[in-house]
Amino acid sequence: MRRSIRQYTDEPVAREQLLEIIKAGTWAPSGRNNQPWRFVLVQSSEVRKELAKHTKYHSIIEQAGACIAVFVDKGAMYNDVKDHQAMGACLQNMLLAAHALGLGAVWLGEILKNAGAVRTLLGLSEDMELMAVVALGHPASLKHSSQRKDLSEVLIKEL
Repeated sequence: MRRSIRQYTDEPVAREQLLEIIKAGTWAPSGRNNQPWRFVLVQSSEVRKELAKHTKYHSIIEQAGACIAVFVDKGAMYNDVKDHQAMGACLQNMLLAAHALGLGAVWLGEILKNAGAVRTLLGLSEDMELMAVVALGHPASLKHSSQRKDLSEVLIKEL
């Protein structure tokens, strides 16, 4: 099962793997096939250090082998709800692809409080709305645990 991985080794992540992860994101469903997602691949440690200043989870970004900032192109959107749902599917595809490639990843959303500063740092126009930053790397540990609610807590009705 996929897990959120927040600690990584120093081993670099191959650019080809990062491109595969982005490609997986692009295969998410989108209404009218508008594909509103846009990506900034951040491999530079200097840029990651600057990016890290915009979140309380700075150590995750600093330690990651790479980050992918995921944006929705507001000019490509046609419906807020559908397009934001598509962005969630895009991000999930990326996380599943990272896991399939043997990498660890985590979807960072707290950084959204500084979305404008992140957009400026990355040199993007206001048409680009930050959805998340995905931190990626080789997992420091393969022992991960998490819990999920029992189905009896989430299945509210069967008809």
